[in-house]
Amino acid sequence: MSDLPNCPACGSEFTYDDGIQFVCPECGHEWSKAAGGDSAEDDKVVRDANGNVLADGDTVTVIKDLKVKGSSSVVKVGTKVKNIRLVEGDHDIDCKVDGIGPMKLKSEFVKKA
Repeated sequence: MSDLPNCPACGSEFTYDDGIQFVCPECGHEWSKAAGGDSAEDDKVVRDANGNVLADGDTVTVIKDLKVKGSSSVVKVGTKVKNIRLVEGDHDIDCKVDGIGPMKLKSEFVKKA
């Protein structure tokens, strides 16, 4: 019936072409045409400010003073953050900073320790 690929997330056959990507109306999953049937997010590589590949459980160091939104606190340069977790989105590092608590960081503001 249709030559469009099934959704890699839920297997739905009701996918549609949305310009440069395919979209699944049932689960909302989007993937690029270049990826074909494979999910492009599974192969995403997160790199630090120096270009080193980051992985879950790594220790990173903050390379710039970062203001904490909604607070007067600041994460200072040189702060070590242990046991990071990589997540999807703009802020791709989920971690717990000593003295501040849980927060999300952008990988461009850290370097691998």
